[in-house]
Amino acid sequence: MFGIRRLSLPVLAAAGLALGLAATVSAQSSTERPRGPRYDLTTEATVTGVIQAVELVEGPGRGRRGLGGTHLRMASGPDTLEVHLGPTAFLKTLKVELAAGDVVEVVGSRVTVDGAPVWLARTVTKNGQAWTLRDSAGLPMWRGGRTRR
Repeated sequence: MFGIRRLSLPVLAAAGLALGLAATVSAQSSTERPRGPRYDLTTEATVTGVIQAVELVEGPGRGRRGLGGTHLRMASGPDTLEVHLGPTAFLKTLKVELAAGDVVEVVGSRVTVDGAPVWLARTVTKNGQAWTLRDSAGLPMWRGGRTRR
């Protein structure tokens, strides 16, 4: 009986450790940030319009359509488009300067989020100055572009 108790203590300790790690991983998985919509190359198009407003949405998963970062409200013909550019900090590193009244060309993917159309911008051009926000596959440059898998 003494030998069984000695063996049981290390086994119980290992089992307790494994359960604790499983609970930690489970808790982390349930608190991960929600993933936003994915860029869809099949809906990629180029639109030109006038910026009506530039909005800075703080924090992930908040704001319009659950997308944090910098958004444009843009008039293109009779339509008003919601355009998500990306994280505000990333745009600052690129020195992106956009304001209401600017005429811009956006290459992006039209996706649907919560039943409403949203444009995910790949490039934005103003007065000949182009900023690349996503690579040719639509992967965000702020996450390493093609290197992200």
